[in-house]
This record gives sequence, structure tokens and C-alpha cells, in this order.
Amino acid sequence: MEFLADRCDVAVIGAGHAGIEASLASARLGCKTVVFTINMDAVGNLPCNPSIGGTAKGHLVREVDALGGEMGRAADDTFLQSRMLNRGKGPAVHSLRAQIDRRMYSSRVKHTLELQDNLNLKQAEITEIRPVEGEYGWETVTKMGAVYQCKCVILATGTYLGGRIYVGDVSFEGGPDGMFAATSLGKCLRAMGIPCRRFKTGTPARIHRHSVDFSHLEVQAGDERITPFSYDTMENPDAKLENRVVCHVTWTNEQTKKVILDNIHRSPLYSGKIDGIGPRYCPSIEDKIVRFSEKERHQLFIEPCGLNTEEMYLQGASSSLPEDVQIALYKTIPGLENVQIMRTAYAIEYDCVDPQALRATLEMKDFPGLYGAGQFNGSSGYEEAAAQGIVAGINAALKVKGEEPLILERSGSYIGTLIDDLVTKGVSDPYRMMTSRSEYRLILRQDNADERLMPIGHRIGLISDAQYKKYLARQAMKKAEIKRVKETRILPTEEVNAILVSRETTPITTGIRLIELLKRPELNYEALAPIDETRPPLPYYIFEQVEVEIKYEGYIRRQQAMIDEAKRLEMRKLPQNLDYNALTGLRLEAIEKLNKVKPENVGQASRISGVSPADISVLLIWLTKQRHTAESGGQA
Repeated sequence: MEFLADRCDVAVIGAGHAGIEASLASARLGCKTVVFTINMDAVGNLPCNPSIGGTAKGHLVREVDALGGEMGRAADDTFLQSRMLNRGKGPAVHSLRAQIDRRMYSSRVKHTLELQDNLNLKQAEITEIRPVEGEYGWETVTKMGAVYQCKCVILATGTYLGGRIYVGDVSFEGGPDGMFAATSLGKCLRAMGIPCRRFKTGTPARIHRHSVDFSHLEVQAGDERITPFSYDTMENPDAKLENRVVCHVTWTNEQTKKVILDNIHRSPLYSGKIDGIGPRYCPSIEDKIVRFSEKERHQLFIEPCGLNTEEMYLQGASSSLPEDVQIALYKTIPGLENVQIMRTAYAIEYDCVDPQALRATLEMKDFPGLYGAGQFNGSSGYEEAAAQGIVAGINAALKVKGEEPLILERSGSYIGTLIDDLVTKGVSDPYRMMTSRSEYRLILRQDNADERLMPIGHRIGLISDAQYKKYLARQAMKKAEIKRVKETRILPTEEVNAILVSRETTPITTGIRLIELLKRPELNYEALAPIDETRPPLPYYIFEQVEVEIKYEGYIRRQQAMIDEAKRLEMRKLPQNLDYNALTGLRLEAIEKLNKVKPENVGQASRISGVSPADISVLLIWLTKQRHTAESGGQA
């Protein structure tokens, strides 16, 4: 029997990384919020790798932090080791990745939810949601019959929704890490007419540290200079991050390949048992062996799961093969000859939505007040989930408060790129953020996330005045330093030219401005320190940012011109009730795609697969005619 349990502004279904950011954003913006989790011990769980960040993902964490989110602070608080990836490449692709203590992380974010004003953390399985009339336009119903009336609902169900586990011939309903699956809610969503599909992902085995022979494995240590995720940590003089663990590298071999190929018929991926589509950029070990059969070996990373556990994670070795085959294949790998598996690898199939059913606010087009976030939207990864979660939470709160929604432009953030890709282009497999997905990646660097997004976070109300004041101070330091290097002249002394020659760059014969030396690819702040007598004692990250902006000034200016041109199209708004069948000159494919996506503006329309430049010209001509008609008082 159902009963009314409570009324609230926003209900969040799921307390993974999307649900955490969504519920915190909503509550911190003054909305009474409830967040549901199937199991209280699974809040903020990391069911896959024990790390935060990575290529492009580190950018997302920084951006979530700049908007006022929690993931960066939590990662810093539970930090074990970090590395800035892609140091050998340009600054556009530098991405922070940190090993974290997965149990400490889960405990940390759960306690944050518990302490948050306006927020009720509730263990319950939601079996039904339904739109209703009145001020509270939605009802969420638990398995126990408790009804929560709310104004907005955010679906952040992760891989729990219709979850099914696969290990060889064995399959059963279940969520990650042995949790229950949410089976009823998926049926409810389909009955409502929400377009759902099946995706799948997987995870490798966890192994016992004492069963690993590390003696011949390559050690992968953390960076000497540790870069935090959060700007709060960066500004905190008492925050002492230090590398506390090392990771190790090993490789598969021909024996591994033989074990897998001899048993490939027992994999549910190849026997046809799994219908869900898996992640293209994170294949299972058996998928790697089959798809890249010409490769002699594949790299694996052995990563600690925490300080108070002996579990180790085998990064790069996810599998859905039977347990006996997993044991055999892992034992062929150097260092794992006597391996003890603590948790068997598995694949998990789950329900998600077609993200083209969403607006750029992450609200569903056909269901006002209903939002999606994270893997429910067809993405993969903790960081992608957190990024969508904070946007969904912000927009749900703004809708409750009757304020204008937040739409992040793809030219201003990786979060904007992620959401635009999902809702405009859709997905055929779990979406993973990569730096190559952004055409503006030199401007969307991880080092300037605060410059791009913190003013937005402050305007909305998630960045405090104190945090914003520190941001303004950083900007003032950067501006002053750029002015100083432009004005400082370096004379051609023996010491100066000795440094230049040692760096294999041309000596100087006359005085030269410091900025001209910094522009040389062979030189950097560190190399010029002995001759830069007026250098102020600034934090290292200010010097890094200044150096990047100086060295890449021309490229940045060119990319900014591209952004300005793109914004011109973004400003040409399209009516949401427009029937594109009525526009003469559009191709049939374009009409079909435009009617499905209902783009907000011409810029978004131009990114829809199947919409050509000629179709965009038709839209621009139509908009111009509409404007002229309106200006002439309706006279065509």
C-alpha cells in the first residue's frame, strides 16, 4: 500500500558520481532535495578503477570543481598518487589522473551528503516515477510503497537500471559489486514512452597483493610535483599531498592470447548472450585479443585499491570469460603466475536513454521536470557522470526557482562539449570524453578551468564569495606577470648566452624582452630563472599558465576567432515548435534529424549528423525572412 512519505523540490535517483553532484548542487542552491540509493554502502562507489581523472577526464574534474562541485575536493582528500598525463605533448592534452583510496572516497562523499543542508539521503529502490497534476509535478515511489512528491526528478541510475551480470555461461540480475539491480524502474520508463536501449560495460578481476611477484615488474611512480584537482586544495597552505603508493606495469603475451582464443566461444560477448553495446575505447581483454590480433602483447597496470586493503586492480584486463578461464589467462601474465583472484571480472548490461531525447539542460524534451545524468544518458566514466550530474542538479534547481536554465557552450568547456555531443549527435556506444572531441582544446585546457567556469559558478551561487575572491587574485597575478615579462629586458651578458647555448638556442647580441625568450620552444621559466632577477615569488601554476599563453599566443588567437564565428551561429535561435517539414529546400534526411533533435540554435543544428552546409543555408535564409517579416509588421 502506498503512503505519502514527503514532499521536496528535487528527487535524485541514484547516489553514484552523477547523483552526488546533482543532489549537492540542488541542495546548495536552496532546494529541498532527496537522493535515493539502493544501498547506503554504495554511495560514491568506484566499481571500476580506483582512480579519478585521466586523458580529458581530468579536464572534466577541474571544470566540475570550478563550477562548485565536489569530485575534485573528494579526490584530493583521498589521494594516493597522481601523474599529469601527456607531459610529452602540448598543454592542450595535459590531463591529471590520481589513484585514490576507493573506500575512503566513498566514505568521504557519503558523509558530505549527510552533512549537507536541505538534503535527505535515503536508502530505497525507486520502482516507479509518474507525472501528476499540481505544484508537485512528479511522484517517485519506492519498493516499500513510500511516495515522494517532487517538482523535478533526476535519473542518475548508473549501471543499476535493469542490470544483468555476465561471467561466462553464468548470468543473473545484479548491479555493480554484488549489489541489487533496479529492475522495475526500467520497465516503468519504457511504459512511459522514454526511448531506452541496452549498453554494457565490464571490469577486471581484483587480486590479492601478496600473490603478485613484483620483483620483475616495471614501477610506475607518481609525479615529484603533485598537482591537485581542486582550486581549494591549491590555495590551501595546509594541504600536503604526497604520493603514498606506486603502481606497476606488466604485459600479456602469446600464452595469454592462446588461452583466450581457445576459450573465446565461452565468452558471452562472442556467444551472442550479451545484447548490450560495449564501450569502444575500453574493450575487454578478449575483445583486444580478437580485434588487435596482430599485436604481440597488451599493457596492463596493477593498481592498489587503497591503504587498508590488499586488493589490487588490473587496469586493462576487464573480462566476461568464465571464472576458470580468467584464472588461467591471468596466470600467464608476468608477475601473476601465482595470482589469487579476490573478485572475479564480470560484464554488466544495463538500461540507458537515447540522449537525443534530452535538451542541452539535460531535461527531457517530452517530460518537463525530468532530467537525466551520467550513464543513464549513454556515457561512461565517473568524471563524465559527475559533469552531467552538476549540470542536471543546477538546472533542476533553477527550474524550481523559476530562473533561466544553464546551458554550457561547447566552446567554453569540455562539459559543454560532452553534453552537446550527447544531445545533438547521440551515441551508438557508451560515450567517453577525449581531448580529440573538442575542436577548441587549446583554449579548453585543464589549467584554466577556473577562468572559464568559476564566474558562472559564482553567478549561480555554488562558488562562494571567498572562493571567487581567490580566483580574482589569481587572475590579477597572471595579468601582472604577463605585463612584467613584456616589459622586462634581458641584456646579452656571458651568463645569459651561456644559458641560451646550453639550451641549444641562439645567443643574443642586443637587449631582448623576456617574453621573446619565453616564446622560444627550447626555453621555459625554469631555464630562465637564474637570469630573471625581477621574478616575483608566485605559485608554480601561475608561471605555467603564463608560459602556455605566451608560447601559444598565435594559435590561441586563431582558435578564439573560430569560437567567435561559432558563437555567431549559436546566437541564431530556432523555435522549439518548428516543424521542419514546412521549410522548403531541406533534404529529407535533414528534416528527419532536425525534427528529432529540435536544435536550440543554428550552431547546434550544424553539428547534427545528416545536416549539410546546404541545409544550414536554408535555415539561415528562413530565419532572415522571419526577422524581416517581424520587422515589417507581418508584411512579407
